[in-house]
Amino acid sequence: MRKEMDKYFKYKYDDLFNPIIKALKDLGDSGSVTEIEDEVIKVLNLTEDAINEIHRESTTKLTYRLAWARNYLKRYGLLENSSRGVWALTEEGQKISEVKKEEVKRFVVKKDKEERLERVVKSTDIENTKIEDKPQEIEEFTWQDKLLEKIRTIEPAQFERLCQRLLRELGFVNVEVTGKSNDGGIDGKGIIRIGEVLSFHVVFQAKRYQGTVSPSIIRDFRGAMDGRAEKGLIMTTGSFSREAKKEAQRDGAKQIDLIDGNEFAEKLKDLRLGVNVELVEEVKIKSDWFKNL
Repeated sequence: MRKEMDKYFKYKYDDLFNPIIKALKDLGDSGSVTEIEDEVIKVLNLTEDAINEIHRESTTKLTYRLAWARNYLKRYGLLENSSRGVWALTEEGQKISEVKKEEVKRFVVKKDKEERLERVVKSTDIENTKIEDKPQEIEEFTWQDKLLEKIRTIEPAQFERLCQRLLRELGFVNVEVTGKSNDGGIDGKGIIRIGEVLSFHVVFQAKRYQGTVSPSIIRDFRGAMDGRAEKGLIMTTGSFSREAKKEAQRDGAKQIDLIDGNEFAEKLKDLRLGVNVELVEEVKIKSDWFKNL
């Protein structure tokens, strides 16, 4: 991992091994990435500054280092994850309450070296054999960062059209970009239909910047929504502070949905908007087939 200065979040990825195990046990042995993160925050009693400190682009240091820690524990055999992003303690993981972090790191490093050597030996083109140093979950942050960096270079009008296109692809109709000044942060509106039965008027705000959305922005946006729409949506290429997330879902107030930079990038990828996903073709020789000619 790249060395960096930690102003608020002082925990390294290996410091998070045992907090993750405790968090999962508190969650009933399984949980989503968000649930695990929320539990770890409680376990470590983190401050808002520590929670919100940015690692790079739209990813916090907490989120990034938890991803590394989860993958180490997975390689060690204590965690497993499904395609739906749910992580769970394995049978071995359920038997223990904590691990020795140096032991976990030694095991994973040794296992990685053995697997790399095996891939090189099996390769018919050793010089062109690519060895991946990062787990898949960590690699995802890399392409997301690049995509968000590109989005921040386009013109404001282009970004508005991108948001409009994204919402249409997600099922919104009558999507309009208004972008009026002094409009409480409302950049556009649309209608979302559910099951061809229900429909909701939605107003949205699109914030294209590298930074953290504060709870005051959520409150201002909610005030602008009154009498204009049933639902509100804020999209950003940055991130939302923990307090902003709480404000968006505050009891007794109109709920506001949030899409942060990483989720924005994921939706563009899923819809293939400005993104191509290439599959690497692997050709294997069937030696036995030739023997039977």
